[in-house]
Amino acid sequence: MDEQQLRELIRLLKEEDLTEITICEGDERITVRQALPGAYDAVGDRRGAPSAAEDDGSFTLPAPLVGTFYARPSPEDEPFVSPGDVVRPGDVVGIIEAMKVMNEVHAEEAGRLRRVLVEDGTPVEYGQGLLIFERP
Repeated sequence: MDEQQLRELIRLLKEEDLTEITICEGDERITVRQALPGAYDAVGDRRGAPSAAEDDGSFTLPAPLVGTFYARPSPEDEPFVSPGDVVRPGDVVGIIEAMKVMNEVHAEEAGRLRRVLVEDGTPVEYGQGLLIFERP
C-alpha cells in the first residue's frame, strides 16, 4: 500500500466517523484505527480532556475492545460487580464477547463501583466507558 492509499483510508475513516477500518489485498492486510474523544489507547493513555467523573477522584473503566458487554457470567448468575462493591486490580468486572470469544474485562486499579454505564448484553465500542469507580 502506498502513502496515497493510506491517506485515502484515513480520510474515509474520518469522513464516515468510523473507529476502525481494515483492508485486505492478497496477503497484505492493514488496519487503521482512531481513538474516540475521551477514549483510551491500547496502553491506557488518556485521550482528550478528563471527564467530570475524574474531577472528583473517580475513574472510568473503558472497553478494551469492540463487542457485546456482559455484566454476569451467565443470565442466571449475579453480576461480577454491583454498585458499592470494592475491586482490586485484576478482578474480573465483566465480559466482552467478540467474534464468539469471551474476553474477561479486568479492573485496572482498586476502587469502589459507583455506577454501571452500560446494560448487560449491550454492544460496546473500543474505549467506551463501562463502569465508574471511586478511588479508595
